Amino acid sequence: MGNLILDERDQNFVLFEMLASEKLCDSKKYSEFSRDMFDMILSEAQKFAIEEIFPTLEESDKTGCRLENGQVYVPECFHRPYRLFCESGWNCMSLPQNVGGQGLPFLMRIAAHDWFVHNFAFVSYPGLGEGAAHLIDVYGSQEQKDTYLPKMITGQWGGSMCLTEPGAGTDVGNLSTKAIRQSDGTFKIIGTKVFITGGDQDLTENIIHPVLARIEGDPAGTKGISIFLVPKFMINKDGSLGRRNDFEIAKIEEKMGIHGSSTCLINFGDNNDCHAELLGEEREGMKIMFQMMNEARIATGLQGLTSASIAYLHALQYTKERLQGSSLMDFKNPQAPRVAIIEHPDVRRMLLWMKSNVESMRALMYYATLCGDKALSTEDETEMVKWIGIFEILTPIVKAYCTDIGFRVTETAMQCYGGYGYCSEYPVEQFLRDEKIASIYEGTNGIQALDLVGRKLGMKKGAYFMYLLGEMHATVATYKDHSRLKDLADDVLNGINALADMGMFFGSSAKAGKFLIPVGNAYPFLMMMGKIISAWLLFWQAGIAQAKLDNLSTMKEVDQGDASSLNKLVRENRDAAFYDGKVKTARFFIKHVLPEIEGTIKSIKSEDISFLEIAIESFSS
Repeated sequence: MGNLILDERDQNFVLFEMLASEKLCDSKKYSEFSRDMFDMILSEAQKFAIEEIFPTLEESDKTGCRLENGQVYVPECFHRPYRLFCESGWNCMSLPQNVGGQGLPFLMRIAAHDWFVHNFAFVSYPGLGEGAAHLIDVYGSQEQKDTYLPKMITGQWGGSMCLTEPGAGTDVGNLSTKAIRQSDGTFKIIGTKVFITGGDQDLTENIIHPVLARIEGDPAGTKGISIFLVPKFMINKDGSLGRRNDFEIAKIEEKMGIHGSSTCLINFGDNNDCHAELLGEEREGMKIMFQMMNEARIATGLQGLTSASIAYLHALQYTKERLQGSSLMDFKNPQAPRVAIIEHPDVRRMLLWMKSNVESMRALMYYATLCGDKALSTEDETEMVKWIGIFEILTPIVKAYCTDIGFRVTETAMQCYGGYGYCSEYPVEQFLRDEKIASIYEGTNGIQALDLVGRKLGMKKGAYFMYLLGEMHATVATYKDHSRLKDLADDVLNGINALADMGMFFGSSAKAGKFLIPVGNAYPFLMMMGKIISAWLLFWQAGIAQAKLDNLSTMKEVDQGDASSLNKLVRENRDAAFYDGKVKTARFFIKHVLPEIEGTIKSIKSEDISFLEIAIESFSS
């Protein structure tokens, strides 16, 4: 196939024309890298995705995983790409060089994985190994680092993340898994974990499971939780593998999608002999695990983006090829030639809606991770605090907004196919099934909204929120005076002011004792904020694109006021087509999607909480 995974031109535009990410190389932390290196990495990522990962998508969905005699077997088609993935270093791009990683900016890892994550079932295996290795690098003892990291970095050993229990999902503090202290300072684990992605597989020699548990006698709730490293196979002093540890893969969950991902129920310590060692300090398990969880939330947001991207591009190709009906201009003529369905108004509206959302999500994802990289690389403490703050604010939005909008884009792509989209003959139905889980795991999107409203908006007395608003205002000020963008600037500025006003409204509601208003409306607020940020980012892109289009028009002696001349330039010049597309995409989103916030604002400010006042008995007769 050709590239129907992501729009390479859009990726480069966001990275280098919009965000100027190569400027990270001016910092001491990333000084050994360059734009040429970034280009090479992205070129190789594209090649690997097309040649190795995409071909496994359909087969892994049909094959799935199987459990035999306590061992999970993943789709056979994953074995070759997993080996090549790790040999190429895609599994440790941002890990420090002193432990064997490449030390690249997190943004470049995200950009490379933008090519890979359309098959999240596959990428989850090396991704979890990388996340667990990062935990050990940050919180592990030197002995733990020496024992685990060399083989985890190479991909010989894998990892997982064991939090959820049958009775403790979102309410992690209610977990019942216990850790029993041993005389030699190690622990034994007893308990059950459920919905463990990559809980077992046959891609690696060993798997190191970070497991949340409560040491006997420690207090209830999250403050009493510690985290432990539980290897699948015990490790001898010489580094060789010993006997299998005492835990059992009880089953693989039968799921709607991501069939190639082994989602396991694990029973630890049925024979009271599951050996583990403490990671970090006692009773700091949640603090430690949150590092991996926040990384996973960004990765899950990327799943939403990549699903939307691949679904949109497949739908776009289909609508160019599918002939149905005549042109609207000839609808009364039964002899009129059939046209591709991309000619029909409703299909064009769906396509531009998808395009605007995919491109705004990519901009949001890349901007958020760039903020994290700026925080890590700046030597100015004030700047560091600002970029950390914006990254903190954006993390729950990246996770929740991108996964929910990603699903809706994928759903709209299916609509473009008509009945064929609902059939397995075409891939979009798999895209939809695989994407749905993203809004559920790594903290449901409702929990992300509570995190945003309950914690993030008020951090540093609202300073983090104000940093973001300041960046948004600065961008609008840069481009607001262009005659072709002024009306868009006014609309975006109104959205930003509405966002600030809603933040103040939530604050005053809480102070007045009406805390149920912000809590009950946290999710609508998050989605509203996501739309406003998306409008801002697309306006930013339009400002850059309009300037480039102006230069092209001048060079080609085209009067932009002459629609026919401009259309001719767009049809004949690929750069002009791209930049004009950027401006029109921003215009569509700002004029058609951004106004939806007005209904949300009216709803929230009504202070209606009937959804809380209705009796449970009244939900159904």
